[in-house]
Amino acid sequence: MADSEQDQKHRQRMQRKKAVVDRGIARATDDRGVLLVHTGNGKGKSSSAFGMLARALGHNMRAGVVQFIKGSDATGEECFFRQFPAVSYHVMGEGFSWETQDIQRDRKAAQAAWQQASEMLKDKTFNFILLDELNITLKNKLLNIDRVIEDLQNRPRMQHVVITGRGSMEELLNIADTVTEMKMLKHAFQAGVRAQKGVEY
Repeated sequence: MADSEQDQKHRQRMQRKKAVVDRGIARATDDRGVLLVHTGNGKGKSSSAFGMLARALGHNMRAGVVQFIKGSDATGEECFFRQFPAVSYHVMGEGFSWETQDIQRDRKAAQAAWQQASEMLKDKTFNFILLDELNITLKNKLLNIDRVIEDLQNRPRMQHVVITGRGSMEELLNIADTVTEMKMLKHAFQAGVRAQKGVEY
């Protein structure tokens, strides 16, 4: 049975698309670790990053997690990923600034968290590192941005890093390989729905 005109047009479109994709793949010859930034006001920044962590574990990578800002309340991702020996998991924050209301305490916690992150960024045995809510920490000037940039740029060549949080600083965006901005169109919280296990934490 002969292809319909619609089938032929679809095949031609896909052939053109394949040619474009193939040319892009042929140009991508650099093999190195990448720096990704997930920012914006929409939900999904950390969720996406932890999905990437799961993907890294699927490839038998060693991974590190440092959670800035987020404090002692256990999250689903922490409970899950702490089960894996290949994950070094550190919750270093003491809660959001409107809860702590103590900038010196926040700064001390942030500096301790960056010390942990910096050690992992120097260790080539870590293939994947997630720095959760680092953007907020930098935005609130709890860390020196120049030191953060220096440590990120001097990390081992094949090490991947994902940074999350609202309000990413321009300096960080400039050195990132991939930047994704999450845009909020609607959120259940605006309608009075409480944060839900498995969805928000």
